[in-house]
Amino acid sequence: MNFNYATNLSRLLRGERVLRPLAVTYYVTTRCNFGCAYCEDFGVQRNAQAEPGLPLEEAVRVLRVIRSGTDALILTGGEPLLHPDIDELVARARRDLRFGQITLLTNASLLAEHPDVPPLLDRLVVSLDLVDAETWSHTLNVTRDVAEGVLANLRTARHARRAPVVIVNCVLTPDTLAGVEALLTFCRGHGLLASFSPQAVRNWPRYELLVSAEYQALLERLMTLKRRGGPIAGSMDYLRVLRDLASYDCYPALVPRVMPGGELIYPCRPIEKDGGTHGGRPCNLREVASWDAALAIAAQEYGPPPRVCTSCFQQCFAEPSLMQAQPFSLFAEWLRYSASRRAGLATYAPG
Repeated sequence: MNFNYATNLSRLLRGERVLRPLAVTYYVTTRCNFGCAYCEDFGVQRNAQAEPGLPLEEAVRVLRVIRSGTDALILTGGEPLLHPDIDELVARARRDLRFGQITLLTNASLLAEHPDVPPLLDRLVVSLDLVDAETWSHTLNVTRDVAEGVLANLRTARHARRAPVVIVNCVLTPDTLAGVEALLTFCRGHGLLASFSPQAVRNWPRYELLVSAEYQALLERLMTLKRRGGPIAGSMDYLRVLRDLASYDCYPALVPRVMPGGELIYPCRPIEKDGGTHGGRPCNLREVASWDAALAIAAQEYGPPPRVCTSCFQQCFAEPSLMQAQPFSLFAEWLRYSASRRAGLATYAPG
C-alpha cells in the first residue's frame, strides 16, 4: 500500500485535513504551443507572460524536495515538452531520485521529438477532445496537420518500446459531447484509456453542462461502459460526482501543485487564483530542506484547507479526495475494474 495513503487514513480519523501527498504536480513551464479555446490558464496567447522553467540543476533541486514527500511525480505545463531539458529532467527523476511513478501530461504534438521520454514514464496523459482532426484543430487553434500529428503520435506512443500506460483526457464541452463515442472507439482500437473532465469557467463547470440532458446521458453511458469493462480511467465514484456535479469533501494537499520557479501552491490553484487570505504561494521549494518543512510553512500561513468544494470537478482534485476518504470504494474499484488498475489507482493503493 502507498505509505502516504495509509498515513492519511490515520490523520483523517483524528480530524486532520493537512494530508501527505499521494502525488505532486510540477509545472515545468507555463509556455505552450497550443491555444485551446477552453484554456483559462496558459496557452500560446499568454506566452509573453509565461514562466519558461528553471535550469536543469535547479529543477532537479525542486524535484528532490518533492521526492522527500512522495514517490509519485506528475510533470505538466503549459506544454512540458517545451522545457529545453525535459529529457534529462525525466531521466534524473527516474534514475537519480528514483520516483516510483512518473506521469507526463502533454498535448503530444512534440512527442516524436523526444523518443527517450516515454520509456521512462509510467503514465502518459494526452489531451484529446475529438478524433475529427478538422473540427478539433479549431478548438486547439492549430492547423489540421498539427491535430493529425497528435493522433499519429498517440498511435506511435502506444506501441513504442517499453510503452507507458497511455490515457487520453477529454474536456467535456457542449461542442465535444457528440464526439465522445468516436473517441472511445479510437481508444479501444489503439489500447488507450479515456478520462473526462468538465469544462470549467472560473473554476465552475460551464453553465451549459449544468443544464444539459445530453451531458447527463453521456455520464450514464460512461458508467455503463465502465461496468462492462470499457476503457474508462475514472473511478465510478468520480463519474457519479461528474454526473451529479455534487459537492464532496476535498483534500487538495493530496495532489498539490508546484509552479515552474519552485513555488508551492497551497491549498490548491483555484483558491490561490481567487486571492484573499485562504491560500497562495507560501514558499519556494528551492528554499526549504524537505516537503514537510514546506507544508508546515503553508499550514502556518493559511491554515487547513476548506472542507467542502462546490466548484472544482477536475479529476486530478476530485478523484484522489474521493479515493482517500473512501478506502472500501477504492479497493472495490481496484478489484473490479482493470481500466482503473491500469490508469494508476496504484498511486493510492497496492502496486
